[in-house]
Amino acid sequence: MEMSLSSYQEKNKGRVALITGSTSGIGKAIAEQLADDGFTVVLHSRTSVSEGEALAKILPSATYFQADLSDQVQTKKLITDIVLHYGRLDVLVNNAGINAMIPHSSLKEATAEIWRDLYEVNVIAPWILISEAEQALRDSSTSECPSSILNISSHAGVRPKGASIPYAASKSAFNHMTQLLALTLSPDIRINAIAPGLVDTPMTASWVDAHKLWKEKSPMKRGAKPNEIAHTASMLISSSYLTGEIILSDGGLNLT
Repeated sequence: MEMSLSSYQEKNKGRVALITGSTSGIGKAIAEQLADDGFTVVLHSRTSVSEGEALAKILPSATYFQADLSDQVQTKKLITDIVLHYGRLDVLVNNAGINAMIPHSSLKEATAEIWRDLYEVNVIAPWILISEAEQALRDSSTSECPSSILNISSHAGVRPKGASIPYAASKSAFNHMTQLLALTLSPDIRINAIAPGLVDTPMTASWVDAHKLWKEKSPMKRGAKPNEIAHTASMLISSSYLTGEIILSDGGLNLT
């Protein structure tokens, strides 16, 4: 029998979900969706403190924590502080990430420093968050409702595309890490990823070429709305079975 929305919300009462980079765009949409699903939501950002605190006042039982995920000390402390505050952690959504716009042909422009910066935030930080959260996630897991990790990746990690080669390579590593950890952490902790293409956010508003590409080439003729990615996130988190999946969400552009 399919679970009703109200019973699903009741099931999630008291369960805690951390969404990194959740004061705008995809992260904010996921936070709002999970709050609607009944979770106690933990918001996070690196700099947009006022936005995070304002959103925490709107969402029921939500809190906001600030941390710079390029700093491993702050990254570890984020998990420690949340577990101390709530006594548990049930869901971790690794949404925070950084980008670098570099033409693929400009090899020297993609410096070692840029590679390191991207890997620090897009690969190493999620790894630290997962490793620090592992015990809390295991402790809150049940056979009926395993704990869940969701990684927000990119279609650039699946196809040879993206704003730059270092960015695409970091997301490819993120995807592979997702599948490796699915083997290691299951059955107590499920881990999946969403690999969005173009998503309509304030950050992508000026990406004229990308919007033109999606309008002309993708079967859906547009980029995704943040709430559409959040709907997929909700589905993956609500599942008690799926793990190791990389859900490509690009409106069918990969088919062309």
